[in-house]
Amino acid sequence: MTIGILKEKKTEKRVALLPEVVAELIKGGHEVLVETGAGDAAWAFDADYQKVGAKSTPRSQTLEAPLLIGINAPENDEMSKLKEGQIFAGAINPLGEHALIKAAGDAKLSVFSLDIIPRTTRAQAMDVLSSMATVSGYKAVLSAATLLPRFFPMFMSAAGTIKPAKMLILGAGVAGLQAIATARKLGAVVEVFDVRSAVKEEVKSLGGKFIEVEGAREDAAAGGYAVEQTDDFKEKQRLLIHERASAADIIIGTAQIPGRKAPVLITRETVAAMRPGSLIIDLAASSGGNCELTRNGESYVSNGVTILGKSDFPSEMPTDASRMYGRNMLNFLKLMLQKDGTLKLDFNDDLIKGTCVTHNGEVVSERVKQFMV
Repeated sequence: MTIGILKEKKTEKRVALLPEVVAELIKGGHEVLVETGAGDAAWAFDADYQKVGAKSTPRSQTLEAPLLIGINAPENDEMSKLKEGQIFAGAINPLGEHALIKAAGDAKLSVFSLDIIPRTTRAQAMDVLSSMATVSGYKAVLSAATLLPRFFPMFMSAAGTIKPAKMLILGAGVAGLQAIATARKLGAVVEVFDVRSAVKEEVKSLGGKFIEVEGAREDAAAGGYAVEQTDDFKEKQRLLIHERASAADIIIGTAQIPGRKAPVLITRETVAAMRPGSLIIDLAASSGGNCELTRNGESYVSNGVTILGKSDFPSEMPTDASRMYGRNMLNFLKLMLQKDGTLKLDFNDDLIKGTCVTHNGEVVSERVKQFMV
C-alpha cells in the first residue's frame, strides 16, 4: 500500500506522522510518500523522512497515493479532484464541515475522521481529541502564567505574603483535567465547573474544588460528553459562575458540545465584574467560545480583562502534538493495513465503521447525518 502524508496549511505547524511512525509503516511493507516540507514546522525535515525510507514528493504526486494521511482535510476543490475510491484519514471536524463532507461524498472518497471515533476502551489508543486536549490544557495554563501580572503560587517573604492566584476552569474534560494538574503544580488555587457529576472525583483527586450546580441533565448515550441543559439550570449556572468568576484571576474555558455552539458561560456582565489584570483563555473559541466576548484567534483587553480566544494550542507545541497524533493515527491504521501490505476496510469493526464519514459516494456516519439535516 502506498501512503501519502500531506503538508498542512501554513497556520498549522503539526504534521500527521513523524519519521519514527513512518519507519514502522515502511517496516510493515508499505511505501510512504511525504509531501516536501510537510514536517518542517514540527522540526522533522525531508532528510529525516528519507533516512527511514520514505520518499519526498511534491503535493501533486503525494495526492495520487491510494491512502492519504493528514490532520486537516485538503481544500474542497482539491478534495473534489481526488480519484474515486481514494482514502483520506485525518481529524476534519465532520460535524461542522458540511461542505467538505459533500465534496468528499461527490468524489466518492472514503473519509475517516478520528475526532468522531467511538469513545470506548478499545479506542483510547486512537483518541486524537484527548491527545490534543491534553496539549491544550497544558499550554493554556503556561500561557496564563506568562500573561497574568502576578504570581501563581503563594510567596512568603520579607516583603510580605503574596496570595496564590485563583483559577476557574470551565469544563473538566481532558483539557480541563490537564489544566487542573498543571495549575496545581504551579501553585494556583483551582475551582472547576462541569455539568457532569461523574468527573467530580477526578477533579478532587487532582487538587481542584468542584463547583456543582444542582439539576444538571446527563445522558449516558452522549458517550461522556456534555449535553444541552434546561433554561432553569442555565440560569442557576449563570449566577453561580458569575459569583466564582468575579473572584478569579484566571478563567480557562474548555466546555464544548460536539457539533454545537459552545455554551456561553461568561457573560459581558461577568467580565465587567472581574478585577483589572484578570485573564480569560477560551479554548472553545473556534466553536463560539465560553465567553460572550471571545474573538477566535484574537487577544484583546475589555474592562481591564485580557481575553484570549485560542483553539489551536496543539499547533504551538508541534513536536509532541505531532508525536501523539501520529501514534493515535498509526493505531487506527493498524485496523485496516494487512500484513501482506494491502488494505482492508472491515465495516463490521465498530471503530472503522464509527470513524468512517463517507464511503461509495454516501455519508455513512449516522452521527454526521444528524448534523447535516
